[in-house]
Amino acid sequence: METRVKTTGKKSTVKKTVASKKSASKKYLVIVESPAKAKTIEKYLGSQYTVLASMGHIIDLPKSRMAIDTENNFEPTFITVRGRAKVLKELQVNAKKSDGVLLASDNDREGEAIAWHLNRAISEKNKDLPISRISFNEITPQAIKEAVANPSGIDISKVNAQIARRVLDRLVGYSISPILWKKVKGGLSAGRVQSVALRLICDREKEIEAFTPEEYWELSANFKAEKTAFTAQLVFYKGEKCDLKNEASVKEVIAALKGVDFTVKEIRETAKTIKPKPPFTTSQLQQTAANRLGFTSRKTMQIAQHLYEGVNIGASRVGLITYMRTDSVRISELALNQARDWLSKNYPGDFPEQPVRYSAGKSAQDAHEAIRPTYINYTPESIKDSLSRDELRLYSIIWERFTASQMNPAKTLTLSADIEGGDAIFRVSGTRFVEKGFYKVFKTLASRDESGKAFPAIKQGDPVQAQKFEPEQHFTQGPPRYTDASIVKTLEENGIGRPSTYAPIISVLLDRYYVTRANKQLAPTALGRLISNLLVEKFGVIVNTDFTARMETKLDEVEGDGRNWTDMIREFWTPFKQNVDAVEKTAESYKGRIDETTDEVCEKCGKPMLKKLGRFGYFLACSGFPECRNAKSIPLAKCPKCGGDIVARKAKKRGKEFYGCTNYPDCDFLSHFKPLPDQNCPKCGWFLVEKYDKRNGNHKLCINPDCDYLHAADNSAPAYTAE
Repeated sequence: METRVKTTGKKSTVKKTVASKKSASKKYLVIVESPAKAKTIEKYLGSQYTVLASMGHIIDLPKSRMAIDTENNFEPTFITVRGRAKVLKELQVNAKKSDGVLLASDNDREGEAIAWHLNRAISEKNKDLPISRISFNEITPQAIKEAVANPSGIDISKVNAQIARRVLDRLVGYSISPILWKKVKGGLSAGRVQSVALRLICDREKEIEAFTPEEYWELSANFKAEKTAFTAQLVFYKGEKCDLKNEASVKEVIAALKGVDFTVKEIRETAKTIKPKPPFTTSQLQQTAANRLGFTSRKTMQIAQHLYEGVNIGASRVGLITYMRTDSVRISELALNQARDWLSKNYPGDFPEQPVRYSAGKSAQDAHEAIRPTYINYTPESIKDSLSRDELRLYSIIWERFTASQMNPAKTLTLSADIEGGDAIFRVSGTRFVEKGFYKVFKTLASRDESGKAFPAIKQGDPVQAQKFEPEQHFTQGPPRYTDASIVKTLEENGIGRPSTYAPIISVLLDRYYVTRANKQLAPTALGRLISNLLVEKFGVIVNTDFTARMETKLDEVEGDGRNWTDMIREFWTPFKQNVDAVEKTAESYKGRIDETTDEVCEKCGKPMLKKLGRFGYFLACSGFPECRNAKSIPLAKCPKCGGDIVARKAKKRGKEFYGCTNYPDCDFLSHFKPLPDQNCPKCGWFLVEKYDKRNGNHKLCINPDCDYLHAADNSAPAYTAE
């Protein structure tokens, strides 16, 4: 089935409506998106209802061509998705056997578009069949029955917003991708929003590479008072904030403080009130799951989808959380009352007199509630045997965050003491809870800081004795690479994407090998950087964060204000098409930069070796391909032992990557850390590497263990070994 469509108007409802009072003898078809959701909903409805799944989008734009008529008001041509014709026919046949159809796809733009397409496809085969739209925020018996009792029509403004996004993304992707094939290499693609995210990741990588660490030192002292021993940190020296640049300056301070008498000069008390955070939005859930549980954004949304659609709890099947794609922190009055009732029984005295209501941000669409448990009495502990480990962990943070949001703030008291002697002031502090408040329900979300830090048994005027000075070397850290959590946060802060797109943005970049994930960090590949550089140079407006945010706002206006989406697309298309045409005519070919001739000679056939760019970076391949398939890694650095080339290699047993000399076994030099391109130590000439550890993150250091350049005390272990 192929259809050219035209959508107009601010609001449109399906004229045919399933009556809210249904005869017991009539049969109704309910269409949802997934089999799991169908299974749950079918248990809530009686034998009158058959619940089937459309398996997501059943009708969409074809993949083989643009399918947007730019000369005729940007009309899209939709077809039945390949492999879904059987599903569509089954739905049409079952609809014919029914007295009415209820379209129950997700209550967002994508879901509204799915319902709109299904309505058109079913109506073609069943012209007089009543078809209605139902929507709900949670899959519970009460919510489903209420939705069935109150059917409505399709919101054409939501449909228009979804179609506008699809058309916009198709125009960008199918205009720029052919240029990449022609100018760079075949098989490449570019996306409107993903390209902006790629630029952010590439720009951060440039900042990391340009960063030069600077040495600094900290000085602490072990003090002894009459009743206690404690450690304090040097904060002021000679009336100025402590700024120790090198070991010599530290030794100078230590020498000046030896034998000096110290006294507790001042003790300060600071009271602090910590308010609970609102329940999760999609982006906050992804960020917290990444930071706390180590989940990728894709994994978080997959598990959340499962919890939303339904889980078997004993003999019942229950949707455990509300809809997981939302930018709102709003909570229904029913949920607030249920939470307060549960708290009154389990934590009496730990919740305020009035419910806590959180307001959504200015940019929030507020179409759905925040993510919360559907039943607060289903505590994580009570249903742990019904969930997998990861399901339980994600459900736990959702339950804890929501429950805590309706509890009293926590109150802490911090004591801070200045220890003065000579020209130095050291400081020690300790914090304790006066009232734990909402922290009482935290388990999975609990942090080490909650236990507080004990304050030593000292009082103002007490003499203390410095028993030992402990200097510690550090190096300033450059900006960290993006993680799933931090890129989602950045996208949200810049107004790029929406709750439903954060996880797909990251997934697409990884699937295209424009970005790789290592140590839970996102790093651009050589291919990703080349693509990003080209897009920034030739299509700077498209990969601009401000421009992308403005387009998101315009899409919101199509949905919220009924703005004509074709006018919006036309405003974009005219200058964009001119840019595309100009780039096609004037842009130089980048293919020469990818397949470059080298001085290397193939040791198998004698032909020149070419420098080529693959999914995982540059490599050397024989120009005699396909007759000769010889390929090898590109040298990353010079071996400091024999002058050979250092290349990437993989261990035979585990397949773990390391970096070794090409003269092996005559030379046994081996590094576990990747050499930084064209970066050698200014002191000894050995190459610099990138090292990662949990304490310091990614940082540079010299590969030479006998060189002190960028070596801190905790980095003194050699970065290379012999095989």
